[in-house]
This record gives sequence, structure tokens and C-alpha cells, in this order.
Amino acid sequence: MSAIRSVWDEPRPADPPVRVWRDWVLVAIVVAGAMIEVVTRPDVQGRWLELATVVVLAPTLLWRRTHPLTTVVVAFVASTAPALVLGRDLAFASNVFMLVLAYALFRWGTGRAMVLGAVVILAKMGTNAALGFLTLADVGVGCLILGSTFALGLALRYRSGARRREREQVVLLERERLARDLHDVVGHHISAVAVRAQAGLAVSQTDPGAAVDALRVIEEQASRALAEMRTLVRVLRSDELRPGEDGGDRAHEADELAPGPTLADVERLADATVPRVEVDLEGDSTRVSAAVGGAVQRIAQESVTNARRHARGATRIAVRVTVGETSVRLRVSDDGGAPDAPGDGGYGLAGMRERAALLGGTLDAGPDAAGWTVEAMLPFSGAA
Repeated sequence: MSAIRSVWDEPRPADPPVRVWRDWVLVAIVVAGAMIEVVTRPDVQGRWLELATVVVLAPTLLWRRTHPLTTVVVAFVASTAPALVLGRDLAFASNVFMLVLAYALFRWGTGRAMVLGAVVILAKMGTNAALGFLTLADVGVGCLILGSTFALGLALRYRSGARRREREQVVLLERERLARDLHDVVGHHISAVAVRAQAGLAVSQTDPGAAVDALRVIEEQASRALAEMRTLVRVLRSDELRPGEDGGDRAHEADELAPGPTLADVERLADATVPRVEVDLEGDSTRVSAAVGGAVQRIAQESVTNARRHARGATRIAVRVTVGETSVRLRVSDDGGAPDAPGDGGYGLAGMRERAALLGGTLDAGPDAAGWTVEAMLPFSGAA
């Protein structure tokens, strides 16, 4: 009973494709096929009625994704009328387009739409068999074909759902990684504030000037921490207790407060081995906030790793970082062939896009004349 209820309550897949030019081409092909059959099969009685049936029902293909149950009901019920007039089932091969509607029902319909639509389709087949339009063998073959069509729709439906859930998981993990980076950066600044405050208190009686210097450092570090916190609140992160937060692991706590990767760390990606990695960093990297600099470094590192793994025959990977007035631009390109794995389908690329988007930037990736290129732009403001 629970299995039936779960099928009945199954929601429709998210974001079905909108109607595109290919749908109109499909309708035109179906209609053209019916016209060809009229010309090439003069022995079929009532072929003009069958042609009219196809012409009237083929446009239901245009709504098969947005209204799968309605199109199935209209097509399968309406096709019964000409069959009753002719005293036989429709003979045109072009009527096979109704299998596309059956497929769309299980690919894009809700659970109750699938159940009700399957009942309508099987009732249509049963009616034709009861009227003598189909033999027992015809019914068996028809059930096999329909079952395969339903199974194909379900398989692609759940495969798409699984891929979507995997992508969502990648996005969530990337959000958590970014939040951790920002957490560590802010912790580093707060740690510096605490140390300078203690030093200022210690010398305040004997050296007031040193205390004033400590206050200046505190102000600077607090401003930086506040800037990073403004970015941090944009990211949702699951809280979890780390070793050392309970005071029992001081070494780990000190490591937690160490600053994360910065923009200057991009230069460490340079490597003379094949494919060699060449890094070109232009501009003042100290002007870039720690969050943005860390994100650029992560994206560059992931891009270089992907190029090493997937660029066939690559001998050179070029990493170019340009620090502008208000943004940082990153370009990673290789001279290999097309990658073994499509860039748009990679979960690493999805994570990089999410990281850039969380910081208000953009990221594009795709093939170019020589190989594969990743370009990112991340805005920044204020000092690092």
C-alpha cells in the first residue's frame, strides 16, 4: 500500500524543457509522414480519415511536457472515434507518435498522471481488442512496446533526478567549503586582535605610544574581519564541533586560526613538469580581500587539476590572474584537445561556478581554438 501511495504522490520533475523549434519539426515530420503514407498506400481504406486524424492530433506533441496527461487523454481517446468509423484500428505507421506521448507521460508527469494515463492507454487497447480490432498477439506485442516506452521514460526521469541531486550536493559542499575558508580567515583576524590587545594592555603603563600602535592594528584587523563577515553571512553552513573548540587540542586550534589560501598562493601552482604550468600574476594582490583571493586560488587549482586529468596531449597550462580596480580576473587555458569529460557535466565545474556566484562573480568554461579555457571574474572592495 505504501509503494502505491509513494507512486501516486510522486511530484513531477522540476523545470521541464520549454517548447522549442525541435518540437515543431517533430510535428511537421509526423504530418509529412502521414501524407507520404496517403500517397504510397492507396490500398488502405479510409486513409484520408486517418490522415485527418494525424493532422488533428499531432500538435498535441507541443504540450507533451507541460500537460502530459491531457495530451495522452486527448490523443488516445480521440483516436478511438475514427477507428469505430472504419471498423478497424488505425493502420498508419505515422500514428506511432502517440508512443512519444506515452513516453512523455512517464518522463514528465506526476505520479497520479502516470497512473491515470496508463489506465487510459490500456483501456484504449482493451477496447480495441474487445471490438475485434486487435488479436491476442497484437495485444501482447502492444503491451511489450508500451512497457518498454514506460520504462524508458522512468529510467530517464530517475537518472535526471539522481544527477540533479548530485549537483545539489556538490553545491552544498562547495558552500560549506567556502564558509570554512571564510571562518578561518575571520578567526585569524580575531586572533590577531586578541594578541595585539593583550600586548597593548601589557605596555600601556610604560609605553603609551606602543599601546596606540596596538589600537591601530586592532582597528585594521577588526575592519578586515567585518568585511569578511559580510561575505560569510551570504553562505549557509552547518555547524559542527571541531576538536580544539572544547579547549582540549590547542595545536589544532592554532592550526584552525591559520590563514587560508590567498591570491599570492596562485604562484605556487607553477610547475615545470609536463604539462608545465605557467603562472602570470598582474596587479597588487594585497588589495584583494582574503575571501576573494582564496576563492581565486581554489578555482585556479581546480582548473589546473582538471586540465591535467582531462586535456589530451596537453603540454602547457597557462594561469593568468589580473587584479583590476574593483575585480580579479582569472584565465586558465591549456593546449590539449577536447577534454575526455564534457565541462558542463562535471561536478567540479559546478562547484567552481557556485563558489564564484556566492562571491558575486561569474565563471565560464568551454573549448577554444587550442584546448579548454576557464575564465572567472570576482569583484572585491577594500583592502585585503
